[in-house]
Amino acid sequence: MKILLTLSLLNCLIFGATACAQETATAQSADTVVLYAGGDLAGWVGRDDLWSAEDGQIVGRTTDEKPIDGNTFLIYEKEEFGNFELTAEFKIEGGNSGIQYRSRVIDEDKFVVSGYQADIDDANKFAGILYEEKARGILALRGETVTIGADGEKTKVRFGDAEKLGNGIHPGKWNDFRVVAAGNHLQHFINGAMTSEVIDEQSDKAAKSGIIALQLHKGPAMTVRFKNIKIRKL
Repeated sequence: MKILLTLSLLNCLIFGATACAQETATAQSADTVVLYAGGDLAGWVGRDDLWSAEDGQIVGRTTDEKPIDGNTFLIYEKEEFGNFELTAEFKIEGGNSGIQYRSRVIDEDKFVVSGYQADIDDANKFAGILYEEKARGILALRGETVTIGADGEKTKVRFGDAEKLGNGIHPGKWNDFRVVAAGNHLQHFINGAMTSEVIDEQSDKAAKSGIIALQLHKGPAMTVRFKNIKIRKL
């Protein structure tokens, strides 16, 4: 990456803005991993009765006739990620879901993971918060910047109104989620607006890297859809 950036700078100086833009795009594409852009679920593992690929989308679906008794996940198994910018589109109808990152598998048979989660829900109460699945729970609510000290104590600063931020999220329609994980600094954005932020200084619990996964939550019937999932490594 350093070599690519050096060449890019040299091209900018010699050949001008057009070459600069071309070289920058090349450097960025070299660090971008497409997790899902349509097609089958190659590279992902989860319950075949709950997850499918439909119309260029990853679809997770539960029914009232066959409810699930615990949260389960579709796991991207090709690679783990540390510092990155993740972008994805999602649509949810009923229930609760989320995008796991820097997570780990704790039950291979039931596809259960633990770790940071960019939360999504149809009721629009938790969408955008930072939740830690099977661990410390809610780390930052919508509209909060939270610093977690080495001892686990939280210092909270409110940067936005949770309800107003929620008005920019649209259950039942497509939304853009962006997650930025840079060192111990974690940020969530939905439809361009930052919804939560955490500086995690609790080194014995803060994950530095891990898997990406998508959640289906136990409870009432629900359908969640994802498409255009990409990661740009930082």
